[in-house]
Amino acid sequence: MNTIVIYNSQTGFTKRYAQWIAEAAGADCLELSMAKKKNLSSYEAIVFGGWACAGGISKIGWYKGNMDKWANKKLIAFCVGASPIENPEIEPALKQNFSEAEWNKVKVFYCPGGLDYDEMAAPSKLMMKVFLKTLKAKKDKTQAEEEMVKMISSSYDISDKKYIEPILECLRKA
Repeated sequence: MNTIVIYNSQTGFTKRYAQWIAEAAGADCLELSMAKKKNLSSYEAIVFGGWACAGGISKIGWYKGNMDKWANKKLIAFCVGASPIENPEIEPALKQNFSEAEWNKVKVFYCPGGLDYDEMAAPSKLMMKVFLKTLKAKKDKTQAEEEMVKMISSSYDISDKKYIEPILECLRKA
């Protein structure tokens, strides 16, 4: 299947996943700014990856804005975030990025990435620092909140190639 993987990455985790998917699927791989300049009509499958930001998928609006034009193509989106894959908040967060009609046209996946404060843009880094400070100051934190404080206090990487398997399986299905 002639496939392209398009990504928007801030700290490198989404780019890494996009490259892994493209390599495993024998697909083209382009950063979003380059993909916007390309005619995608020859592709049978269009995969988009963006990073998680406050429950949203970065730059997903561009992808959603083209979904009707790509109605005859296999559409897959993936989101890379800092939460472990077991987090029960992931699926509702992914769904909120799409209308019901859009959700029925696209297969959506989550890939755990991590946090890299050294590569993070200043506004994102500031947002994370404020969030962490607020969470640390909270009285009577839940166990989950205590774990979150430990997790986001420094950079970490939980990315793994195994998380692309469901995406590759979806691409293999006719």
